[in-house]
Amino acid sequence: MQKTVNIKNKRAKFEYEILDTYTAGIVLTGTEIKSIRDSKASIAESFCEFNDRGELFVINMTIQEYVYGNYYNHKPKAERKLLLNKRELKKLQKDVNVKGLTIVPLRVFINEKGYAKMDIALAKGKKLYDKRDTIKDRDNKRNLDRIKKIYK
Repeated sequence: MQKTVNIKNKRAKFEYEILDTYTAGIVLTGTEIKSIRDSKASIAESFCEFNDRGELFVINMTIQEYVYGNYYNHKPKAERKLLLNKRELKKLQKDVNVKGLTIVPLRVFINEKGYAKMDIALAKGKKLYDKRDTIKDRDNKRNLDRIKKIYK
């Protein structure tokens, strides 16, 4: 029985305003997928970028070396290619180039077939006052939930 893998980027929704989401496949080697299945990965500081041929790569994603990998092990911070339809890639590249948006990874997971997938989002950076509003809304919701719990 395989345990579920769900590696999240918790700061993404705080730092960025999410406009659109996509699910992309990731090109991995053998030791990389084994480390992901052990939940030994982090996407906290990562972002996505197009190369000169129009291919999408995730940059700064950390996958720790596999413990039993000996000399076949991978580089922890290597660029990894993301797999999307050609139509989706063209739309994303147009939005990034024209509108000045960015592509941020939200979550890495293993689907029911055993493949590693990544949820990515087309996002716009928040200003400082937007972040303050987010914090204020979160605190108000937490206080309201406490009050509701008391009077139930």
